Amino acid sequence: MVAHVPWAHEVVSSNLTTLTSPSLPDGTLLLMEQEYRDILEHLLVALGAGGLIGLERSYHGRPAGFRTHALVCLASSALMLVTVYQSHWYPESFAGRVALDPTRMAQGIMTGIGFLGAGVIFKEGLTVRGLTTAASIWITAAIGILAGIGFYFPLVVATVLTLATLSIFRWIESKLPGDYYGHLEVRFSRGGAMPEDDFRRFLKEQGFSIANLSYRYSADAAFIEYRMVVRTKRAEDVKRLAEALESMKTVVEFRMFPAGD
Repeated sequence: MVAHVPWAHEVVSSNLTTLTSPSLPDGTLLLMEQEYRDILEHLLVALGAGGLIGLERSYHGRPAGFRTHALVCLASSALMLVTVYQSHWYPESFAGRVALDPTRMAQGIMTGIGFLGAGVIFKEGLTVRGLTTAASIWITAAIGILAGIGFYFPLVVATVLTLATLSIFRWIESKLPGDYYGHLEVRFSRGGAMPEDDFRRFLKEQGFSIANLSYRYSADAAFIEYRMVVRTKRAEDVKRLAEALESMKTVVEFRMFPAGD
């Protein structure tokens, strides 16, 4: 025989209603939706700022270009969002029981980006290239940090100044008067090598002066090589020097490349 309890149905109905209905008030849900929109805004701003800098690098044919800079900026912003919205994943910090330092995340980002920047620096002969691209990756990471914390005014200023440095400053640098420095390697046949004094005089006639000079001798390959850093005030002297070296029968091989970054 089963006893009928009149209030049992009401208790079960009440529990089912509690389980199926939202446990958060409407105000909390609206706040969470706003936070998600803010997070999306931070990430999109970071993606746009990094993409602008990357476009300039891609336009000039650099190894780290549009996608690399966009991803660096986006990653920096996403990592900073971890600290800005730490109450979502670490409630103890919101309750005040644990104190987290957001600046440590920024320090970790900038340190890690240094390894990525080192990957675009390479040595070509006596010339080191990629320093400007490495610096642009580093500033892109800093811009991503600003996007992550929602500090938009310095973000815009930093993005504009970075683009100006990479583009306008390049034009200014090309217009400024200055000496042209280049690395010159000239290889003579062993019996027909020009003496150093005569070679210095030859370069002076072409408009160049020698900053430093080194020798290389190979008995097996039967050649003597001069390696030096040369300097001139006129860029057109480079073409004239190349034509003069090409016309010399004792020159087996020569290379000349700028000493820029």
